[in-house]
Amino acid sequence: MKVLILAGGFGTRLAEETRIKPKPMAEIGGKPILWHIMKTYSHFGFNEFVILLGYKGYYIKEYFANYFLHHADTTIDLAQNDIEVHAHTCEPWKITLLDTGLHTLTAGRIKRAAAFIDDKPFMLTYGDGVADINVRELVDFHQQHGHHLTMTSTIPKARFGQIITDESNRVLDFKEKPESQGGWINAGFFVCEPQILDYIPAGTPGDKLMFEADPLESIARDGQLFTYQHTGFWQCMDTLADKNRLNNLWDSGLAPWKISEPAASQVV
Repeated sequence: MKVLILAGGFGTRLAEETRIKPKPMAEIGGKPILWHIMKTYSHFGFNEFVILLGYKGYYIKEYFANYFLHHADTTIDLAQNDIEVHAHTCEPWKITLLDTGLHTLTAGRIKRAAAFIDDKPFMLTYGDGVADINVRELVDFHQQHGHHLTMTSTIPKARFGQIITDESNRVLDFKEKPESQGGWINAGFFVCEPQILDYIPAGTPGDKLMFEADPLESIARDGQLFTYQHTGFWQCMDTLADKNRLNNLWDSGLAPWKISEPAASQVV
């Protein structure tokens, strides 16, 4: 089962980073957040990726084209025009880097990947969010209900502490960043049947649609959308504060999404 990753947006709320590179290339612990997301899928045996590029997509192409240079010791012989890669480890990934257009919205980017999914079920997520999600359980849940689409949902942490007071403004309780009272939200990490592509028009009409709007709403109205409720860690990287939080978790050794053991050998 292939994994599609949306990596083409402008990332305007993280302008400190995205002025020079696409948001999925913003680093956590010295590695792009895109790499962290791919490690999560790879841990459960899913190693084929289609990266849906747009804004500054050439940065992502360059990163994977020169992956050995980024992750291994090398000797470069300029006179002989030769590069020797020394001892290294390498993920078992097969990656398609698909240019889906600079201004294409999420539905159009997904539609443009139709030729690469071979009319088979596939997974889909955003290139800016990490989680300690059990991808195998997610896929099992999708296969059990047997409908077109599974969307992972989560209850995010509030950005600020919650103060509970009495009538005289005496503080009765204080909760540091409790779970949001707004309920479950879309956390990405979709499992899709190829039929969902029928909900996205081809060409320019589809390019102007957000997947999260009309296509997703139509799939829900048809009774074909189920949600996998993830109660563990989830965090998107929308702002510099989000990026700093994720880096602090990684640097402290407390990153819940970190994969410490080798990737699973299961063939999917």
